[in-house]
Amino acid sequence: LDPLLQALDRMEAIVEDTLTLARQGDTISETESVSLTNLVGKCWATVDTDDATIEIIDEMTFQADPDRLRHVFENLFRNAVEHGGSDVTVRVGCHNELGIYVEDNGPGIPVEKRDEVLKPGHTSAQGGTGFGLTIVKRIVEAHGWELSVADGTDGGARFEFEMSEQGELV
Repeated sequence: LDPLLQALDRMEAIVEDTLTLARQGDTISETESVSLTNLVGKCWATVDTDDATIEIIDEMTFQADPDRLRHVFENLFRNAVEHGGSDVTVRVGCHNELGIYVEDNGPGIPVEKRDEVLKPGHTSAQGGTGFGLTIVKRIVEAHGWELSVADGTDGGARFEFEMSEQGELV
């Protein structure tokens, strides 16, 4: 019975991710002022993070669609815990006046795989749908921002969003 329940959970996750992906492709026209600290706190609270730690390095307010942005942070947090282990540390901050980063101290993403991980259907996790980072990319681009993947400070993965308008560091 367990394999059947696992298959059902996986199908449900694929359907949910597919629907999210279909909804996220449009350009975002309505934005509001978003506090990075508040958004990150809400997203972290909804993800099963085990013994992982979140560190918010900088506070910033910026214009965005907070509902769509929740999908971005929740997906990145889930990936960090899934690939970095239950005790991973995730840091969120500003990498310059026009950008936000999310990084972890997990194993990182090899340079030759960085473009590949953003493509639909790519997964290295058992039971993964392969849509999480595709959803992240589409939402970031729908905001008119650019997404890049780099090495984290401690060797893990780092995702940077380059905004089209300057946020306000607080």
